[in-house]
Amino acid sequence: ASDVYKRQIFMVGFGFSIGAQVLIARRNGEGNLAGIGPIFMQGVWFLLGMAVLFFGLSRMFAPWLLGRLIESPAIRSAAESYLDYRTFGFFFSYVAAMFRAFYVGTTRTRILTANSVVMVLTNVALNYLLIFGGWGIPPLGIAGAAIASVVSEAVSLVFFIVYTYRRVAWRVYDLFRLRGIERPILRQVFGIAVWIMLQEGVAFISWFIFFVAIENLGERPLAITNMVRSISSVAFLFVNAFASTTSSLVGNLIGAGEADRVGELCRRMVRLCFAFVVPVSLLFALFPRVVLGAYTGNEALIAAAVPSLWVMLSTMVPCVPAFIYQFSVSGTGNTRTALGITLLCVAAYTLYTLWLVYGLHADVALCWTSDHIYYWLCFVLAYAYMRSGRWRMLEI
Repeated sequence: ASDVYKRQIFMVGFGFSIGAQVLIARRNGEGNLAGIGPIFMQGVWFLLGMAVLFFGLSRMFAPWLLGRLIESPAIRSAAESYLDYRTFGFFFSYVAAMFRAFYVGTTRTRILTANSVVMVLTNVALNYLLIFGGWGIPPLGIAGAAIASVVSEAVSLVFFIVYTYRRVAWRVYDLFRLRGIERPILRQVFGIAVWIMLQEGVAFISWFIFFVAIENLGERPLAITNMVRSISSVAFLFVNAFASTTSSLVGNLIGAGEADRVGELCRRMVRLCFAFVVPVSLLFALFPRVVLGAYTGNEALIAAAVPSLWVMLSTMVPCVPAFIYQFSVSGTGNTRTALGITLLCVAAYTLYTLWLVYGLHADVALCWTSDHIYYWLCFVLAYAYMRSGRWRMLEI
């Protein structure tokens, strides 16, 4: 619960960085490289302010919130111990999100892989050392896991700073200038980012409603849903990576005056994404018991989860084009329309899920078809907007 709490707060700040990324991509396409640094720095100041705010609010209200959500005193105490350290990560992860926005917006995404590897290796090594103890360090348990995550995020940020300073022509981009708050630039970034921040919040609410509804079907459906959702994140890594890259490339093309190439770009990115997602999905579909066996040794639970896994994998068909085109809408700078699309999809998704669970008391596998409703509707609406060409008139 505490990790989900932290993750959702991070997604609010991450939504702001995506808004900055849209502007950075547009300036990069225009060739206005010196205009990127001010956007970057205003984003850093804003996110540091958000980190201070959320850090303070978490310290004041998280214990009360966890007390309402968790009945077991032992589990509640462990969650509070985890959050005591985990909230320090806001400062590092928020600033690192702006570096990610810079590199994606300027289409220099290769460094993100290296950064992720460094971060994961640091986290794994420190988790083993701090949770179980060693080298003179006492075992810290769940608190050790929180400290390991925070330190790995700090290492990730240091990696970004050192790499950018040594390997990037940062003076050309006018980075690292300790300028004060520049309200016109900040207002411009926020005007785009606020809709993405709301979009992230709405997406979380739909996910939360789905899990609450499934819980009413019983413990086994909930366990199946947790396993399948976790497996889906593997394939979704490719979808999110290609969609985010598409958003940046759309902004770059529009900024370079090559808006006519946006349609072909979207189609090409859909094909490339499928080239990665289809093999992974087929592998999971052909060997479902092996995949599910990584989560549980209960054969009855594995057998019951296979149909849900197959349904989830089938949602990749509409998911890939849906996310590619929805992120393309954001890439044009019209993030308000992207939020509107999300609101319509979430409404349809929620109503369909509630009808299946409370009206039909349907099997959990059938409930997973709600993702089909969301993705197909999202694809149709986003594709229709991009095909209309109305985004061509938008200036940011």
